[in-house]
Amino acid sequence: MNKKLYVGNLPYSATDEQLRSLFSQVGEISDVTIIVDRDTGRSKGFGFVEMVTEEQAEEAVKRFNGYSLNNRPLTVNEARPREQREPRPPRQDYDDRGDRY
Repeated sequence: MNKKLYVGNLPYSATDEQLRSLFSQVGEISDVTIIVDRDTGRSKGFGFVEMVTEEQAEEAVKRFNGYSLNNRPLTVNEARPREQREPRPPRQDYDDRGDRY
């Protein structure tokens, strides 16, 4: 069963390939995703690594929590389930067509 890990405090220059290479030292990886800002396309400084087994995920947390990547200590722990959020109401300073008041 796959186990998803949260990886925080990433350098903004980190890539999916760098994370895959690092975490593959512990075991097989099924997915790697660095979260990016939808407007700028730049990294938000965190991501997720999905390990194939629970044992490999536990070893990855032990080995890489606090690990220095480009002089930044990583935060690695089990990812929490994503919370469902209510849709945002439309902004009040725009009309229905998107024009400013």
